[in-house]
Amino acid sequence: MAWTIFTVPASKRADLDGVLKDDRVSRQSQKVREASALGGPADRLYVLIEGSDDAVRYAGELLAKVGERPPTPDAEALYRKFKDEEEAASAGMGLFFTEG
Repeated sequence: MAWTIFTVPASKRADLDGVLKDDRVSRQSQKVREASALGGPADRLYVLIEGSDDAVRYAGELLAKVGERPPTPDAEALYRKFKDEEEAASAGMGLFFTEG
């Protein structure tokens, strides 16, 4: 599965929401986090889009109008943080449903 990560100024949240509602982009997996929650600057948002190659490429074109793509090493580290957060949430839900 293809993915892309962008950083977007928090002041452009309305513009970002417009991009995320685009017909093709809205059908992909989307995650938006306050950058400060993942160790980044307080005035930024991190946006992760995962899906088909074409749709992720298209999302990247739209996101480039409201934010910027971090350098590859930073993007890969951010992707890992998103995945770690997802795995921790899944593990927590597993504990919730198995305790009794």
